[in-house]
Amino acid sequence: MTKGILKSALLILLAVSLLSGCTASTSSSPEKKFIVGINQLAEHPALDDARLGFEEALKEAGVEVEFVYQNAQGDIPTSLSISQKFARDKVDLIYAIATPAAQSSKQATNEIPILFSAVTDPVLAELVQSMDSPGGNVTGTSDATPMKAQLETFKKLDPSIVKIGILFNTSEVNSEIQVNQAEELAKELGLEIVAMGVSNINDIPQAMDSLIKNIDGFYAITDNMIASAIAIVADKLNNAGIISVGAEGSMVDGGLLVSDGISYFELGRQTAQMAKLILVDGKNPSEIPAESAKETTSVFNPDTLSKLGLDVNNPVFKDAQAVGN
Repeated sequence: MTKGILKSALLILLAVSLLSGCTASTSSSPEKKFIVGINQLAEHPALDDARLGFEEALKEAGVEVEFVYQNAQGDIPTSLSISQKFARDKVDLIYAIATPAAQSSKQATNEIPILFSAVTDPVLAELVQSMDSPGGNVTGTSDATPMKAQLETFKKLDPSIVKIGILFNTSEVNSEIQVNQAEELAKELGLEIVAMGVSNINDIPQAMDSLIKNIDGFYAITDNMIASAIAIVADKLNNAGIISVGAEGSMVDGGLLVSDGISYFELGRQTAQMAKLILVDGKNPSEIPAESAKETTSVFNPDTLSKLGLDVNNPVFKDAQAVGN
């Protein structure tokens, strides 16, 4: 009798132990780790910031992610190859930084969710049907800048300024959109846009030498090729004594005078919130409206200000943060 009771007790203990083991195994099972392919068009501070902000915000949100980072080094066919590889690998999400990278990603897959950033006009770039209703598998954040306010800065710094130079990449739709917008706004503001296109980064020094002969000020749009050579552009302008306004802050780090524009780091963080909705909450990109930057950042370069002999007490610099070396 005692042996029977003991045997029964052992069987019960064994069953409880097995059940506890199963429960512990289930409760300690790791959360799903998502694979996010990052297709970045080129390497320069603005696009790098859009990536770093995105990665940081997802980590802060507690989302387990393996980032697969690829840089096309400014080459659009390479950007397409990167996207096609992500599609074959069936990553959980593609994060495309800059318009050509986003267009390549959309071309590569209509199934994998795609988030873009650093795209000026997602509608004209044919990435979404509209900002409010993207449709399809693509949504994200626009880097459209407060261009009118930025162009108004020239008159605040020097009322005699009339001719504003813009250098742009002829093969980037993002840039053509901005040049057209600037030309329309300039009419309202009593300014004239002198635009010069380049097709290769090696043409920038010569183009700048030609451009500075015909302008009173220079406006740097969010053009990836120009951003990659912003130190060269700034050096030419500063030596010629020409006031410059950048569409975003990293251009001022590179030597331009001033910017009240978007922060690409914050734009990346903003896009990460969309990624969480897709990866964790299971939302479809078509349900998530595309967004513009929610905040601007005002910065100026004190070295450039000094070279140009401007007054630091000008209201333009009042609330701006000093950046640059």
